[in-house]
Amino acid sequence: MNDLKIKKEKDMVLFMITLFCYKKHKTSTSLCENCNGLLSYAYERIEHCPFMKTKTFCSNCKTHCYNTSMREKIKEVMAFSGPRMLLYHPLTALSHLIHSKILRR
Repeated sequence: MNDLKIKKEKDMVLFMITLFCYKKHKTSTSLCENCNGLLSYAYERIEHCPFMKTKTFCSNCKTHCYNTSMREKIKEVMAFSGPRMLLYHPLTALSHLIHSKILRR
């Protein structure tokens, strides 16, 4: 199960960073150097997450495993791509919204 959860988390991060890069940096076939670096960093953090079995989404996690500069970059990607997820992955976006509201109470 843990491998499936890691794969799903990586797939979602890849999609969100790709969407961000395509729209913001006008890329078409591959990620720009900055976004590719962010993706590699995010994958590494996901692979080494000690809470992957129990958490719902990285964005809901209370542990800040990203260094400060990368945290700001991933927040920018999430702020941009998050609302657009309703168009591309509506069920995932709704699930994320529900889990976010429940966990913040």
